[in-house]
Amino acid sequence: MNLERSEEQLALSRTLRRFLDDKDVVGRSRALLEDPVGTDEDLWQGLVALGTTGLFVSEEHGGAGATMVEAAIVLEELGRALYPGPWMSTAVVAPRALQRAGGDGEVSKLLRGIAEGTVIATVCLPAPGVSVTSRAGVGGEALLSGEVALVADASAASVLLVAAGGADGAVLYEVAGSSPGVAVTPGRSVDPTTRWSSVELDRVTARRVGALSGDALRAIVDDVLVARAADALGAAGRALELAVDHAKVREQFGQ
Repeated sequence: MNLERSEEQLALSRTLRRFLDDKDVVGRSRALLEDPVGTDEDLWQGLVALGTTGLFVSEEHGGAGATMVEAAIVLEELGRALYPGPWMSTAVVAPRALQRAGGDGEVSKLLRGIAEGTVIATVCLPAPGVSVTSRAGVGGEALLSGEVALVADASAASVLLVAAGGADGAVLYEVAGSSPGVAVTPGRSVDPTTRWSSVELDRVTARRVGALSGDALRAIVDDVLVARAADALGAAGRALELAVDHAKVREQFGQ
């Protein structure tokens, strides 16, 4: 197996690093942490212009149709820059969930919105002991009720993709983040660049997107773990660079 990066992958890494350095994301990270979205329009649109939000979206929906390798490259650079925004939730987790759920034209619309940067999305997955229930609503829509803990970037999301069901299978629904009955309660995390919240749904109107098998749910969790590892690797690599640079110039006891 060849683990070396291709020229295209190296170019992706260099281009993104230059962009993040030019925007001084590291220097602005503390201010961005105070923002509920974790990014600003200029920074987000820059990521969109580089094609990063459409990385996992197929070409027919306006994306690049890339793989987890390219996503890991982007996440490593974002982690290195301490970027606290909703890129991982929107550009990695949401497209993976939508693609595994199948569905129809609604999936296509969401994927195109993600690629264009007009949709910020996150996925609410079922957790042990906690579930979201659904009942029939009006006009083919559903009403969702329940609570999901540890949802990343829920405060920033314009769309919540809610999996109603258990670990052996669920139905994926689309919920507007601003819908009546949606309550997002921010939590605290050891890593403040990741915004975890609990999401409570009280008879919230939702649109069915597709079905997720137990295997599909577990595969999405695997995607999240890989993505978070790549982000952490970028931050750790930058910390190592800073430590080495400091050690080269550090003086102690006059030496």
